[in-house]
Amino acid sequence: MEKPEGSPADERGLQPPDRGLLHVWPSEGGTQQLCPETVLLSRPVMHISLGENHGILLAQGGLVFSFGELSWRGVSVPVSAPVLEASLLGRTVVHVAAGGFHCGAISEQGGVYMWGENTAGQCGQTDRASVTNATVPEPCPVTVVDSEVVPPVVVRVISLACGWEHSLALSAQNELWAWGSGCQLGLVTNTFPVWKPQKVEHLAGRHVIQVACGAHHSLALVRSLPAQDFSAQSTPKMRERGRSPQCPLADREELVTTDDAVYCPLGVELSEVTRSEPSSRRRVPRLHPAGMSSGSSRGSSASLSSFSDDSRSNPKQRNFPACSRLEAEENRAECASQTDGSPKANPASDWAANKDSAFSDDLELQSLLDKLSVQSESQNATATGDTDSVSSQTGSEDSCISSTPSSDLLTSSYKDDSNFKMQTNNGGASAPLSSSPVCLEEVRLCVERERQALLGCSLTNAHQKGNAAASGRRSLPGTPTHGSPRRRRQAASGSLCAGAASDDSGDGLPSLETEVWSWGRGSEGQLGHGDQLARLQPLCIKSLTGQEVIKVAAGSHHSLALTAQCQVYSWGSNLCGQLGRVDGPVTVPQLAKLSDGLRVWDLSAGQSHSLLLADGDCVQPVLLYCGQQSESAHSEKLQSQSSPLKTKSCTERPTLLPFCIEMSYISSVSGGGRLCAALMDHNVMGFIAAIHDLASRERQFSCWMNDVRRVVIAPLRKKETACQTLGDPCTHLFFALCDSFIQLSKLIGRHATALSYFLQNAQSRDVTSFPLLTHSEHFLETYKKYCSAVGDFQVMDGFQSLHKLSLECLCGQQAVLSQLCGSDQSVSKEFDLVSMFYQPLQQLHHYSRVLLKMATCYDVLTEEYQSLQQGCSHYEALSSCLRRKKKEAETTQLFWKTHSGKTTESLRLPQRRVICESSNRSLTPQFAGRFSNHWFILFNDILVHTQFSSFRIYPLTCLWAKTITEDGSGFYTIKIICPEESFTLVASTPQEKNKWLRSLNQAVDQVLGGAGQGSSPGVTAAVCRTASYKFVTDERFRDAQYSGGWMAGRVHGRGTMKWPDGRVYKGNFKGGLEDGYGECVMPNKAQDKPDVYQGQWKEGKIHGFGKYKYGSGEVYDGCFCDGRRHGYGMLSAGKLARTSSGLFIGQWVQDKKTGYGVHDDIMRGEKYMGFWLDDQRHGSAVVLTQYGVYFEGSFKENKMSGSGLLVSDDDTVFHGEFSDDWTVNGKGVLMLANGDRLDGLFSGEWSAGLKVVGTYVKPAMDENKEKDEPPLGQYAVPAAQRWICVFDECWSRLGCDGAGNGERTAAWENIAVTITTARRQSPDLSKSHTKVLESLEFIPQYGEAVTTANYDNIRRYLTKACETPHHPLGWLVETLVTAYRMTYVGVGSNRRLLRQAVLELQAYLTHLYSIIRFLFPGLPDDGGIIPDTPDISPYKTRRNSNKVDQGVLVVSCSSLLLPLLLPRLYPPLFTLYCLQQEQEEAQYWERILRLNKQPDQALLGFLGVQEKFWPHWMSILGEKKQIVSSSKDACFISAVETLQQISTTFTPSDKLLVIQKTFEELTLEVKPFLAGDFLWCMDDLFPLFLYVVLRARVRNLGAEVSLIEDLMDPSLQHGEMGLMFTTLKACFIQIQQESTT
Repeated sequence: MEKPEGSPADERGLQPPDRGLLHVWPSEGGTQQLCPETVLLSRPVMHISLGENHGILLAQGGLVFSFGELSWRGVSVPVSAPVLEASLLGRTVVHVAAGGFHCGAISEQGGVYMWGENTAGQCGQTDRASVTNATVPEPCPVTVVDSEVVPPVVVRVISLACGWEHSLALSAQNELWAWGSGCQLGLVTNTFPVWKPQKVEHLAGRHVIQVACGAHHSLALVRSLPAQDFSAQSTPKMRERGRSPQCPLADREELVTTDDAVYCPLGVELSEVTRSEPSSRRRVPRLHPAGMSSGSSRGSSASLSSFSDDSRSNPKQRNFPACSRLEAEENRAECASQTDGSPKANPASDWAANKDSAFSDDLELQSLLDKLSVQSESQNATATGDTDSVSSQTGSEDSCISSTPSSDLLTSSYKDDSNFKMQTNNGGASAPLSSSPVCLEEVRLCVERERQALLGCSLTNAHQKGNAAASGRRSLPGTPTHGSPRRRRQAASGSLCAGAASDDSGDGLPSLETEVWSWGRGSEGQLGHGDQLARLQPLCIKSLTGQEVIKVAAGSHHSLALTAQCQVYSWGSNLCGQLGRVDGPVTVPQLAKLSDGLRVWDLSAGQSHSLLLADGDCVQPVLLYCGQQSESAHSEKLQSQSSPLKTKSCTERPTLLPFCIEMSYISSVSGGGRLCAALMDHNVMGFIAAIHDLASRERQFSCWMNDVRRVVIAPLRKKETACQTLGDPCTHLFFALCDSFIQLSKLIGRHATALSYFLQNAQSRDVTSFPLLTHSEHFLETYKKYCSAVGDFQVMDGFQSLHKLSLECLCGQQAVLSQLCGSDQSVSKEFDLVSMFYQPLQQLHHYSRVLLKMATCYDVLTEEYQSLQQGCSHYEALSSCLRRKKKEAETTQLFWKTHSGKTTESLRLPQRRVICESSNRSLTPQFAGRFSNHWFILFNDILVHTQFSSFRIYPLTCLWAKTITEDGSGFYTIKIICPEESFTLVASTPQEKNKWLRSLNQAVDQVLGGAGQGSSPGVTAAVCRTASYKFVTDERFRDAQYSGGWMAGRVHGRGTMKWPDGRVYKGNFKGGLEDGYGECVMPNKAQDKPDVYQGQWKEGKIHGFGKYKYGSGEVYDGCFCDGRRHGYGMLSAGKLARTSSGLFIGQWVQDKKTGYGVHDDIMRGEKYMGFWLDDQRHGSAVVLTQYGVYFEGSFKENKMSGSGLLVSDDDTVFHGEFSDDWTVNGKGVLMLANGDRLDGLFSGEWSAGLKVVGTYVKPAMDENKEKDEPPLGQYAVPAAQRWICVFDECWSRLGCDGAGNGERTAAWENIAVTITTARRQSPDLSKSHTKVLESLEFIPQYGEAVTTANYDNIRRYLTKACETPHHPLGWLVETLVTAYRMTYVGVGSNRRLLRQAVLELQAYLTHLYSIIRFLFPGLPDDGGIIPDTPDISPYKTRRNSNKVDQGVLVVSCSSLLLPLLLPRLYPPLFTLYCLQQEQEEAQYWERILRLNKQPDQALLGFLGVQEKFWPHWMSILGEKKQIVSSSKDACFISAVETLQQISTTFTPSDKLLVIQKTFEELTLEVKPFLAGDFLWCMDDLFPLFLYVVLRARVRNLGAEVSLIEDLMDPSLQHGEMGLMFTTLKACFIQIQQESTT
């Protein structure tokens, strides 16, 4: 062989690294003479994988090296000098795998690279033209594409496994992909080779943890499905990514088979021809020249023909078995589910040629056929070699997986598995072994004898394994007959990164709920299903389900499985003893025979050997070997001649390799072909030793816990008399103890597995990912729960009863129990069981010690040191805490045993622990009698005071203990405070006082969730706390259940109080009473619904602002005082059907309507606006009806009384005396709509008719005076006297007793507190609202003088304050708006109320401005001026509408507050203006419509506009167009559009700005027609502006003008804006009075 090129010398050196040292040795050497060869690299080896005659290793940095027979390159590389795979440089490889004769690697990005032999497609290279001699000499990428998604995506691969002719890849989604040839792929296909990776649909939807490949079979470790998921597997949700519907075996009816009709699910559908001719469809065993069946393993073949480096197989001459069938139609071969991978010319000639070359002697054939009829030691006599025998006794078709039916099984053939050159007698000439049957007669003879053997005693050892055989034979494929449907689904945007070795089950630790699935050839029983049949698709090995398998390994013809209990299951070929037993081949998993004290935690399998890594008696791990051992050549030759079916010297059980003691700490092992390898780490600073020590102890601990579960817990739980023996309370506690023990056992098993993975996976060996650190909370919580369960069971004296039960149930296993208890004593003592269940707690101290030892290997400033040190402190603290809890449980048990009785028995609870007691009279009540008997017992949750046969219980959650320092009596006293009782205790000595005080505070602190360390003497633990308590004797809260805050024995803070009668209060308390905001539900016996109140409380009563919902349906929203409605409030009466239905808003005094208020009577259609007294209308008022009748006058005792004014809808006015509602009685004047008047005495009801004695007066005909409007408002309540209660409430919220009567500083502090409280107690606020509240929490500079510079700051603050109702000013504005709308909306929308509405708005401004001036004293009086800053710009001075002269700023309440109020009040107010101007608006609009029919030039001429102002061009989208005589709406467009915006504004100042801008736009449009400077005169301006007003077509222009006139700032009336407004008003009057003719 040539020397390999490209071996970098810089990758090897004399100084090996401290970790990742690689040792390699041959598998067939004697265990005593073996000397491992060390592979010296300058980089640590991360991973190694061995193939048939080669190996591949991964070094640190992602470098890949190869050694051995690299036949695809024609080179041989020694182990000591591996060659670097240069083409993979820069790829950062993270995983490597070696198959029989090919290799694979995975990059950090999840890409797959394959090289080596590719004749069976195992390298996944589809471009055959680029593959020379069916090999891939250099690593080439293999793209794994999921084409079932839309669009297709590239799959990220995290693990790879290779067999002889196939490759398996595990994706980041834990799905399995396969390519190559043979049934070992597990694919639903009939075409081989499979060049492109395809998903193994049979495992779709399952979480695959690990895969392993044998020569021609595959294994997969799969996470078990939860029990509740079985019924949902076939739902569309589970199959949305195209996964096949799994048919759970637990839910399917198992197929019942008889002993003589063994069920063998082949994974193929039997055709009718196959079923009708079972005997003729049997396959003949492949016959070898040595007289052996092809079913013999590679190891057995090797025993008959010696191997040498020069006699190894040539890949060009090898035949590749593919579990194929040969279809003899048109003399060609087709690859189907089991077809030969190589092309054949003529089957008949092939058979003849193969017969002559393979069988030179008929005696050998006869000898073989004779042997086929009997059972041999290896049970290969009835095996069909590597064939898949189709039994005629198979079960129903549902048991078979869908595949291509075999049409001609007689012509199916397999190639030789051994793939080696057999030396012939003529000196080195070699020929490939035949894989074809000899002749038809021989086939039939062989099949018939094989069938007889099957019917007689079966090929398998099914009868040897009892019940396991039945389940193995009835094992079903995991899918229905016809495969799995594929579904299109959307491509996933991300991928999960989870390795096979770090499989998690939700919390990051490896899952132990696993299953092992196998498929491929089963001629040696390597599939573990209880037979020697092949499986085309994965099938679950039932006997391993529930065994907590954590790793699988596949040799050439045998399989291994490692469990979390460090046990090894093996099955398959055992010719060389590779199964760790001395029996023959095993078709179901059986335990390997391990010596006592050995705990296996890693394994690997080669061609005919197995390698185990285990914990032994020594500190370092040990290596165990199972397989062939070398002997002398002479004895080997004699043995092969005397008994060809016997192997060489084999191990009878796993044998220790002595040289492993010199290999320091081995982290992982690998086997393949005839080689073994081990990775080793040096113990640098004790770091590696600490990890191995922890892992070894954890595995030992896991095994111990598993033994306890098996020997103690499981039998006792199944004992029928357990409940009777333990008693009712202890039975529940015992099962809880068992459950917590099992949970802890599972955690320890998963942790031990994680530590094994941590050691094996050198790449991810990061201390920060150490399981004890990343899952510390899970560990701590599990140990706490377990310790509590043991303590609770012990406290209730459960171990004494359990001792009796164990004597009955486990009487024959006392020695085992004694060993589990860690004692040589007999199990007759209860102490042994207690110590056994407490033994797991010792592991915590070991955790702490190991973490501390690991921390010493790092610098104190590193992150690793901090993490390890923190973990160490956590585990040590928990260890100390649990030891203390253990002692408390023991003390409590002794206490109950010592003080047994009815009184103490009623106090006995599982979770209760005794802390101290005063049986020695160390603590007595103050002023106790001389002969009194007092006994205090402090538990961890209550304090008990016992006196004779009675006792009082004080919960510690609501108990305060403090020392009394200024007693003066000389006693050592302790003050005990409880919610309903307080008393003083006297200690006998100062030491006793300190002990009890410390114990009380520690117990209280612990029961409240603290650390339980307590406080120093004299300091009360947790003065403020949250607890629950049920009152007993308290007069106010009797029998009420409270949960919430406390302070020194009083309810304080937020809490919930529930009374037995159904009352519920949820809110704030202070000093034992309701105080602050709270919600209360009070039952209403008279109504079906309860009363509900939400609002403020004070000293246990409803006080402040709130909302009360009565059971009758009424709702009151307003102020309360001492539980009564008092102040401003709004009462909404119930449903419309009620006589009292209506709405009242106004002032209340002592729960009665008193003062000004508005009542809207819905039933009568009347609205009352006036004074009230004791719930009766009394005083001046205005009444409106739904029929438009207006009345103003005085009321007395709820009736109209005295002078009044009544106006009907037709403008008829009566002014006179009233005696009752709408009843006239006395003098009066009746004025008709036409001006006629009637004076005299009136009597009668207004709606029924009036009796009149008087004079009728008709106005003179020559009087052309307009009709006088009635003097409205003279009897109405003055605007300044309305809503005084609202403003008083605002002053109260500011902390003032009355208007301006209070401290300004206190007012601002109240505002800040109110805003802060509202923000904290309203979590559902929006972000913008929250920001507003945060800005309002800051108190502005209110004391400084107000200038134009900070005036805008005040305006901005007021704007924000009015945006939120939590601010007193915001609440005031919101309430005023509500009151205003309630007054002037609906029935109150009457034009006769316009004047009152305007006056009321102006009164709002006056009152509000007084409050603002109180907060900002620097503001001047209404109409005052503010000096401007010296540097004010002239432009700014001219543009500010409020400035009357440069240097001053006029401040008025309208200019400051109208922008805040008027937008909210605009709808009702403007409606009144429109109603008032209704007639004028009709006239105005009629003339607008008529005049706008004229073209522009005609209208300009009609209005008298001079022609020099007429525009002749207009611009449309930048293009000039001439204005002709017929043009319409083309002149002064900008000014017209600007004036139209007046309807979109609210305040007079904004409307004036629109008018001003209209004049500016008009001037800009006129200037181009004139030369030089131009000044307007009214004669020119008025007709032109009149044209703009006509073309603007502004609706309700009269209402706009009236609103501006009434509310305009007085400082603007005589300025430029005043003149412009006058022009607009004149235009409106001109249009209104324009002649219609």
